[in-house]
Amino acid sequence: MLLVEDLFVEVEGKQILKGVNLNINEGETHILMGPNGSGKTTLLRVIMGLGKYNLLKGKIYWYGKDITGLPPNERAKLGLGIAFQRAPIIRGVTLRQLSHYISNGENKLEDVAKQLKCEELLDRDLNYGFSGGEMKKTELMQLLLQSPRLALIDEPESGVDLDNIAIIGEAINLLLGKKKVIEKKKSGLIITHTGHILDYVNADYGHVMIEGKIICQGNPRDLFNQIKEHGYEGCLECARCRGL
Repeated sequence: MLLVEDLFVEVEGKQILKGVNLNINEGETHILMGPNGSGKTTLLRVIMGLGKYNLLKGKIYWYGKDITGLPPNERAKLGLGIAFQRAPIIRGVTLRQLSHYISNGENKLEDVAKQLKCEELLDRDLNYGFSGGEMKKTELMQLLLQSPRLALIDEPESGVDLDNIAIIGEAINLLLGKKKVIEKKKSGLIITHTGHILDYVNADYGHVMIEGKIICQGNPRDLFNQIKEHGYEGCLECARCRGL
């Protein structure tokens, strides 16, 4: 589905990504972990084509097609979607108005809003005065309405209380087709800092990113347990032992 090949990226003259390689197949959910400043959010934004960054080297392929130079709206049409860690505030545009334009018709707005317990936010300016939990829920609501084939989700549990984490976890499972018996073809790449989302979403693969590189891959829960025990310094030491 998605192939990121040897990606080198700089932002405002500072090199952030330093040779990132990533492969996501249909139906897979990937978890991306790493300390602050390691390049996780930059990677998601570059995959979506967002922001002012300088691509020094590398390619991004979508089902074998080179999309490295495509603008974000064209990537969205192909089936990529993103939920931001810090969603922008947009005055003068209500959540209902935006939802009307992004919905692909598979899910009804009122049903999705009710499911995420954010019906009262529909006619408010987008993210204006929203709490952290409300922003996270409405970001996922927009993804559910868009129904992308690949969902890029940046720290869905940050700033969210325990009650809302359960709601968000359920929404992610619906988004990725985890609740359906039919063959799963939707995929996800989820950044987590706390690991709480692993209690609600059954992920297939985990990756650890440090200093702009993915240095380790494996079972996401096993990786997170090792990080809790040894910290990211332990990951670095392990990578050094493997010559990375």
